[in-house]
Amino acid sequence: MKIASVADVKARLSAYLKESQKGPVVITRNGKAAAVLLAVTDDDELERLVLAHSPKFQALLDKSRRQIEKTGGIPHDVFWRQVEGESPKADKPKGRNSRARHR
Repeated sequence: MKIASVADVKARLSAYLKESQKGPVVITRNGKAAAVLLAVTDDDELERLVLAHSPKFQALLDKSRRQIEKTGGIPHDVFWRQVEGESPKADKPKGRNSRARHR
């Protein structure tokens, strides 16, 4: 982990972008941490980072966790039937062409 001031990062941004490939770069302002420069290797990683810091998404997760604690949730197979738009009581055909439900 590297630590650098805002002024230093502004003056040498390309070098710090390269440094972020090795690990996070903590950017300081007046000696206190102000931001972190992180390398992103692919679109999935970028999406995870953005969602991890989204107050709206975190609130949705918290609400979902509370609901699961309160109700016990729903069975795995019922969940996937609902995701696929089927009636919760419909029997899913089993065979070679049925979709795997493990994710």
